[in-house]
Formats: sequence, structure tokens, C-alpha cells
Amino acid sequence: MKIVVLAGGIGGARFLRGLKAAAPGASITVIGNTGDDIYLFGLKVCPDLDTVMYTLGEGINEEQGWGRRDESFTVKEELGAYGVEPQWFGLGDRDFATHIVRTQMLDAGYPLSKVTEALCDRWKPGVTLIPMTDDRVETHVVLTDEQGRRAVHFQEWWVRLRASVPAEAITPVGAEDAKPAAGVLAAIADADFVILPPSNPVVSVGTILSIPGIREAVQAKTVVGISPIIGGAPVRGMADACLSAIGVETSAAAVAAFYGPALLDGWLVAEEDGPHFSSPGLEDVAVRSRPLLMSSPEATRDLAQAAIDLALELTGRGEGR
Repeated sequence: MKIVVLAGGIGGARFLRGLKAAAPGASITVIGNTGDDIYLFGLKVCPDLDTVMYTLGEGINEEQGWGRRDESFTVKEELGAYGVEPQWFGLGDRDFATHIVRTQMLDAGYPLSKVTEALCDRWKPGVTLIPMTDDRVETHVVLTDEQGRRAVHFQEWWVRLRASVPAEAITPVGAEDAKPAAGVLAAIADADFVILPPSNPVVSVGTILSIPGIREAVQAKTVVGISPIIGGAPVRGMADACLSAIGVETSAAAVAAFYGPALLDGWLVAEEDGPHFSSPGLEDVAVRSRPLLMSSPEATRDLAQAAIDLALELTGRGEGR
């Protein structure tokens, strides 16, 4: 099988680990979100790409779900002693090395896709990881606080403010002029099906789909999505704050409607959401109830298998479960 996955950070990375276990012989291409990218201390930081790379390369901090295992923070502490900002973003010493190599290669003229390929040569994630674009796209959030109405980088809103200040708008700045990175459209065209994992639908999967040409390419394929919402609450993180910012209810049905029937062919929802699932306009979307919590390697593998089964059923290559 040839599978394409549009992935954000922790949820996408953990799902991919289960997908590799469920389909060990499959060719998996991951289109990674780069809207969360940020320049810190002169270095290009790609949180979602690195989370996928570290998780599948067995270097991730399992408790956090992000950052390196066995990490230390001497450089961060020394920068803080000099009063260098921002001090709210925790880059570890091992992590710094990745960002230094990435920035050096970018400064030498290599596109981000080639840089990511080179970094993966070390980590060997077992998938082909491609950034959504080689162009600079940064997600910004408009909010109003004690400093007035202003736009901040998504990372400041997410990490420093913990999404506690309501977002009035969320915008992937630069997306409308960006182009898909080399290999993105070809991988989608060649795929047997596309999976949307339980990543943030607004600032992860939604940002990838905002790059001109990607949504159209994905719509031409069989697409199975997995709800990031269980019983009206995010599986993890603060996806509800992002959904509220764009006027979307925090529910499995509302997220499916946000993606739309032109995109989705199949949709996996939690067992408790299945009996109540109702969304006008999505009658042609195949909805299945399955356990969605990735609480163990086995549960994660089973979830990935359920997504594969539904995709094969919809493509006429299997009977499903």
C-alpha cells in the first residue's frame, strides 16, 4: 500500500507509530505541517516536523510527547541569565543541535524539504517526511489583551499564553502565496488513500490544506479522517480554543463538517459519539465508531488498522471491520 498522512505534532506522530505497526510493508509519506515553525535565537525551529522525526526515530521525550529524551537545558538557562528572550519556549541542548544544522543548511541554500530529508538520514523514521511547503508560512493569532488588539505568533499564544486569551482570528501568513514542496503532489497522486490523523484540524491539518494545490489533490483521493474530539472535548491539547476562533463547535460532527464532504470519504469517531453523530450534508461520508484513545501501542495500532480497513472498504479493496 501507498499511504499519505497529513500530520501535525504529537497526535499525528503517535498515530504514525501505530500506522507503521499496522502496515509494516506499506510505503508511508507524511506531509508535515510547518505553520508552527518559528525563528528563535536566530535558528529555524520546526516543531511538528521534529516531533514526527523524533517520535518515529525513537528519540522523543515520551512523557511530554515533544522534545528529546534525556534532555538538558544548560543553553536555555545561560540565555536566560543574559536576559535573552523568549524564555517561555523550552529548547533543550540536544534539540538545539537539530535547529543549528537545519539553519546552516537553509542558509547554504538548501530548501526545507532537502534539509528534512538530510535530518531524517540520521533518525531513520521509516516514513518519507516532507514539509507541506519550502516557503515560509507562519501561523499568527489575533487577540486582545492588556496590550490591546494585536497579532502574535501561534507559538506565543499556544505555549506562553496557553491559549487562555481567546483568539479572534487564526491566519497562516504566507500560505496563499506558497507552493507545495517538491514531492508533495506526486505522493498524493500516487497514494492508494489519504489519512487525516487526530491532529489539530485548524492549525495542523487545516494549515496543510491551505497551501494552494494540496486540498485539490487530496480531494481527488479516498480520504479517511479520525476525529480529534471525543465526547465534546479534545483528545489532548487545546484544539477547542482553535475551533472556537473560527466559529466551529467542539464536536466530532462539526470537525467533519469543517473538513467537508468534498474532502472526507470516511470518518472515525469515538464509540460514545457514534450513536449521536448527525451532521447535515455528510450523509455520503462513511462514519464508523471505534475506540480513539491512543492509550497504548496496541490501541494505537488498532486505531490505525481501523483507518486502513475503512479506506480499503471505500476503495473496494476490502470488506472493512
